[in-house]
Amino acid sequence: MNSPPRQSALLPNGWPWLAGLLLFGVLLYLLSPIMMPFVIGAGLSYIGDPLVDRLQKIGLSRTLGVCVVFVVIAGLSLIGLLLFVPMLQRQLVQMLQNLPETLRWIQDTALPHLGITLPPDLQLDANGLRDIVREHWREAGDLVQQLWGRISQSSGALIAFAVNLLMVPIVTFYLLRDWDDLVAWIADIIPRRWLPTATQLARDTDNVLGAFLRGQLLVMLALSVTYTLGLWAVGLDLALLVGTIAGLVSFVPYLGAATGILLGLAMMFVQTQAPLPLLWVALVFGVGQMLESMVYTPLLVGDRIGLHPVAVIFAVMAGGQLFGFIGILLALPVAAAVAVVLRHTKQRWLASSWYHGGTDGDPMPEAPDDDAPRRDTDSAAP
Repeated sequence: MNSPPRQSALLPNGWPWLAGLLLFGVLLYLLSPIMMPFVIGAGLSYIGDPLVDRLQKIGLSRTLGVCVVFVVIAGLSLIGLLLFVPMLQRQLVQMLQNLPETLRWIQDTALPHLGITLPPDLQLDANGLRDIVREHWREAGDLVQQLWGRISQSSGALIAFAVNLLMVPIVTFYLLRDWDDLVAWIADIIPRRWLPTATQLARDTDNVLGAFLRGQLLVMLALSVTYTLGLWAVGLDLALLVGTIAGLVSFVPYLGAATGILLGLAMMFVQTQAPLPLLWVALVFGVGQMLESMVYTPLLVGDRIGLHPVAVIFAVMAGGQLFGFIGILLALPVAAAVAVVLRHTKQRWLASSWYHGGTDGDPMPEAPDDDAPRRDTDSAAP
């Protein structure tokens, strides 16, 4: 008895899913200007969901658990802003006040020492810049006032800024409260024959994203503190500014260390004009890199990410090119999900009869699982 021919995996049953995925990508591109509060809210909800789940286990309702998490996060953020922003603002003001003298030293000392002489039409007007900075240093120090002035020049930009700012906590609250229901709703609409594979992919992706988002934020914070304390110990006046910048951009491999060491060397050389302190700055970032690779990343992130540094850099650049700031926010989560899909595709390929040179009727051996992300034994797909 002849068996009926098998339908294509994509046509006709699969094409609506491909069309839906394509439509989703087009809509995301068209709606990217208004997507920021939703993307940030979804990211915060994903990070906060395990905390709310733990509060539910001790007897709190879902809504009450969300409120507790909100209050704690808001309180810690407020304390951090009240302590951190004034110090950072003072260092920015100090940098602006020292800028004319820095330009004068570069023009009159550093460049002639290197045998470089600027033509008259390219001379840096250090005196004029110094007068401007001294005249407006108070306005330059008031960063909030300047930002508000720029935003208020356009009523449309002001309204959009206010709406986005207010929407973030609202979107986060409702997404976090209904997170488990949303996950269950998505699971319910997946075709039953795809559910085991989809569940396994979702769990592996959750392992990767959870390790990255929660762990990398802690790594960034740890690096910011390490760089700031180290630069402060070696005598750099702008230690907080340089250390914070280096820590915040460290989510891109090597970019934080490269940016920090260039800024640190430049600031220290302008401050001291001596070669020895530069060695101490380089030592600070060398120790920071060793701590990141040997302590922070293994302890806080682990080895479940599986994203090559070049892939991370490409994902961030591609996301920014295609979708702007929203693309940068989505780049690494999407790259992590794609990496999980590629691992499972590799496993299926290594287990296929095509790879082993057999026929469709040959039994397929088990695929090696060496490249799969680590996961608990109880997280197998249903």
